[in-house]
Amino acid sequence: MRIFSWTYKKALEWAAHHHAPRYLALLSFSESSFFPVPPDVMLAPMVLAQRQRAWYFAALTTVTSVLGGLLGYAIGLYLFDELGQPLITMYSAQDSFHRAQNWFNDYGIWVVFLAGFTPIPYKLFTVASGVLALAVLPFVLASLVGRGARFFLVAALLYWGGERFSQFLHQRVDQIGWAVLGVTVTAVVLTRYLS
Repeated sequence: MRIFSWTYKKALEWAAHHHAPRYLALLSFSESSFFPVPPDVMLAPMVLAQRQRAWYFAALTTVTSVLGGLLGYAIGLYLFDELGQPLITMYSAQDSFHRAQNWFNDYGIWVVFLAGFTPIPYKLFTVASGVLALAVLPFVLASLVGRGARFFLVAALLYWGGERFSQFLHQRVDQIGWAVLGVTVTAVVLTRYLS
């Protein structure tokens, strides 16, 4: 089945749309506080479609992601019972949320940097930062550095990989997509049954 190649082709078409930066900003903002889809899935094809704007897209993704992180922080600080807890329950992330709080106790603000750079759900850490009432300035700085490092790295790899990388993705996107799906499902199953 070639589901991923069709999706990849459509993503490249959407990425070239004149409203694509607005959609990227909205996705980046919402992912940092409540939405499950990471902005990389839109950033990557946008950089491939318009390589000359790679750094603009990375900066836009970073800034709107940090602003969304501030919304997550506010949810944790002011609206945890009304919004934060229902979001955590909806994503079945109660254990992950408690783990994030424990990591804050052990590692402090460095956890925000780590969550911003890695595929760990950043929204859990933005909400947890608010619940724990971390200082806002260090939270914003750690988020800027972590999220910026991640999104500029994605943009740089695609910018320098260029057409060759685009051709590789086009040829192998279905195999990569099925492999990632398989690894994700395996990780979720193992995490649930081994913890």
